[in-house]
Amino acid sequence: MKKINTLIFGSTGYIGTQLVKLLIKHKYVNIKYLCGNSSIGKRLENLDKSIKFKLPIIKKFNRKLLKDVDVVFAALPNGDSQKISNQLYDHNILIDLSADFRIKNPKIYKKWYKIEHSAKSNIKKSVYSIPELIKKNVKKYKIISCPGCYPTSILLPLIPLIKNKLVKQSNIIIDSKSGYSGAGKGVHKKYKNKNLYESLSVYGIANHRHNPEIQQEFKSHTNKLVNFTFTPHLTPMFRGILTNIYLDLTHNSSINKIVTCLNKTYKEDNFIKVMKPNKLISTNDVINTNNCLISVNKSKNVNKIIIVCAIDNLIKGGAGQAIQNLNSYFDYPYKEGLQ
Repeated sequence: MKKINTLIFGSTGYIGTQLVKLLIKHKYVNIKYLCGNSSIGKRLENLDKSIKFKLPIIKKFNRKLLKDVDVVFAALPNGDSQKISNQLYDHNILIDLSADFRIKNPKIYKKWYKIEHSAKSNIKKSVYSIPELIKKNVKKYKIISCPGCYPTSILLPLIPLIKNKLVKQSNIIIDSKSGYSGAGKGVHKKYKNKNLYESLSVYGIANHRHNPEIQQEFKSHTNKLVNFTFTPHLTPMFRGILTNIYLDLTHNSSINKIVTCLNKTYKEDNFIKVMKPNKLISTNDVINTNNCLISVNKSKNVNKIIIVCAIDNLIKGGAGQAIQNLNSYFDYPYKEGLQ
């Protein structure tokens, strides 16, 4: 199989560093360049002592570097990947871990991210890709947009159930808790009064930026307008997401039918693991893996269920999902770089 050259922009952030650690083990990837802004001239292995591999010195990005690479991974603040997308050569593929190409309507993007989209013409060249739901369709696109970590934990369990009319599409309550790494390396400045290491904090009530992304993908996959309430929390742990979803069953639906549907949907997807009904799961079950655990639980209320989903936000919710998309695009083995 062809070995490809990659450029990683944003390699010193939480997700960027995790991406580098995974790509080092990928048989078919050569890390040609690392690019950054505040860490130019430094070595990532000196910044993160757990990396024992000699990597390229972090460079300032310029377009000439793109001539030597096949794939650009961008783990950057929102707005920056748009600028890179306007500089791509014909042979470049951009795998974007920011929100820049997640929202298909630039007006909605501006409303939620307060940024005027500077690469509107490239939106049609992009695809929002949860690998298990889009399969091989990424090959038709030049830009692959990786989902947010919270939406990954929400869309994977819910889309098959809504699509198959096993749960009602109204009054869905989504309660998600994330490790503070999900807010990026600036989390300590942004939440300096929150005592991150000893307290649980709610944020983004009713206006979290992942709302339009979740709604868009419900519509895209099910052709239904889904009514949901999403509330995220930061927890005193570094990584991991645990999402609880409260649902009403449709007529003739049941926990067993829900589990059967999920098993059927993901029977060929090694990273999605549907548990036996009422199995209690935790973030500890998925930390440092690309796995997504889904547990379907009974409620004390008749005709209601509680679905619990656990992922590692930095891997399945970030770098791991990006590598899944890479593997899908180039027909590499499904688990390459992720074992």
